[in-house]
Amino acid sequence: MQTFEHVGAEELWERSKIPIEIVDTEDDIYYHMALDMVSHISENEQFGKPTVFIVPVGPIGQYRRLSWLCSRNRISLKNTWFINMDEYLGGDGRAVPEDHPLSFEGFMNREFYRHMEPDLNIPESQRIFPRPGREDEIGRLIEKLGGVDVSYGGIGINGHIAFNEPPEPDEHITDEEFAALPTRVLTLTRETRTINAVTAANGYIDYIPRTCVTVGMKEILSAKKIRFYLNRQWQKGIVRKILLGDVSRFVPASFFQRHGDAKLILASYVAEPPMGVLR
Repeated sequence: MQTFEHVGAEELWERSKIPIEIVDTEDDIYYHMALDMVSHISENEQFGKPTVFIVPVGPIGQYRRLSWLCSRNRISLKNTWFINMDEYLGGDGRAVPEDHPLSFEGFMNREFYRHMEPDLNIPESQRIFPRPGREDEIGRLIEKLGGVDVSYGGIGINGHIAFNEPPEPDEHITDEEFAALPTRVLTLTRETRTINAVTAANGYIDYIPRTCVTVGMKEILSAKKIRFYLNRQWQKGIVRKILLGDVSRFVPASFFQRHGDAKLILASYVAEPPMGVLR
């Protein structure tokens, strides 16, 4: 078993199998993503082309900064499509309601769309969320729009991208089959529910839904560019597996090694090696 816990930031940079960029602070992570979005939108606008992004809720700080940049610079998002990558499901198999504190759709409305100036905002018909029972719509829409310009996102403690969880030990699937998984409903792993309880529910794991709907590996990896951001202290371990280990379904983000234009952007503290400490 490969171990990389002692690899420091400089060695990580030198040995990484995926291009990386290290920024100083957590705030820099959010501004970097917002500015990257603005750059792609502005470039496409020059050629009258629509912009199609797959976007996350996590990281989250980029959206207020994006709305501010759009307002300050009068950047219109009328020709932009946001495809949110995932959503929690309730016990009834439907997306949790928008007024649920963990609703990703509710978050996007509260923290982004409502802060955009109306004449610059993304039309409601271009604010896309995967829906249980309508999973195929995501792939068809992406094909109709001519593909995804950029997949943005964060990375889970087990290497998941969106909610594409690594397979359980008794689950039989090849790497190739895993990379081709489409938008679908699935059960969240214990690792994901536990860390999400820590970051979003004060450790109350029972509050974290057990199922979700997620944009698939297929859609994320099909994007022209991939830009994923790491802003959590607990990502120090998994980022080393992603950047230095082998491509494997057990570390979903490792498939970025096979993409022609993928980059991970790390806060400086994430680039530092993980250290065991009792507290």
